[in-house]
Amino acid sequence: MRGFLLQTFNKYFQNCLVAIMMACSVTALFSSTSFTWLKIEIFHIPILFIFILSLSLFISEEVRNSFKKVLKFDKREDKRPIWQVGVGMIFFFVQVGLIEVFFRSLMGYDLGGMPLYIVFAFMNAFLATVIYEEIFYEKNEIHHA
Repeated sequence: MRGFLLQTFNKYFQNCLVAIMMACSVTALFSSTSFTWLKIEIFHIPILFIFILSLSLFISEEVRNSFKKVLKFDKREDKRPIWQVGVGMIFFFVQVGLIEVFFRSLMGYDLGGMPLYIVFAFMNAFLATVIYEEIFYEKNEIHHA
């Protein structure tokens, strides 16, 4: 029962993160345009973000499954490395998207020519992936010693 609940929560959590990633991407893309109606906000949350997020929640499962098909996730004997890359990518792009949409003032700082928000997003994504893997990844026979 516990395994089923963790799997279900894992799926919905990843779907929500993918939806946030898609909503942030579209909102950041259109935030620099000259259309003023795209910049309307409620409590400092862009209306476009809310609209795209609600649409993205419906298609996030299909987006996740299409990436699994492209990367042939189900046919791999050892799924762990590609699972880590996928979860890490989701964490990275969600953090970058949130900075680009909600905290644009933080985009100006550099660390040796590299935007600092990208450096922090990469480090956080790595740590979040390790923690997330310890909680949610189902260990199979390949990795048991």
